Amino acid sequence: MKKAKRPPGYIFGLWGAIAAISGVAALLGFAVFSHFSAAVIAATTAVAAGAILAMLADTMIPEAFEYAHNLTGLITVAGFLIAFMLSKLGSS
Repeated sequence: MKKAKRPPGYIFGLWGAIAAISGVAALLGFAVFSHFSAAVIAATTAVAAGAILAMLADTMIPEAFEYAHNLTGLITVAGFLIAFMLSKLGSS
């Protein structure tokens, strides 16, 4: 967005709105899914994780490879490993 010459207020406003909407969506998801079984929650989480991986593979990894070259895969795996470890720390 910066390269497209968008003003900083627009960029921060847009990302702030995305963060706020994401927070509301997380709250609604928690409220709705708190009554579902563990199997439904696991399946929903798996679909969401697949969507994140598809987005990464399609849009972000090629751009990251342009800058980090051969370290892109290692950095991606390290990020997912850290996220996994943090999720396990939070659930124990």
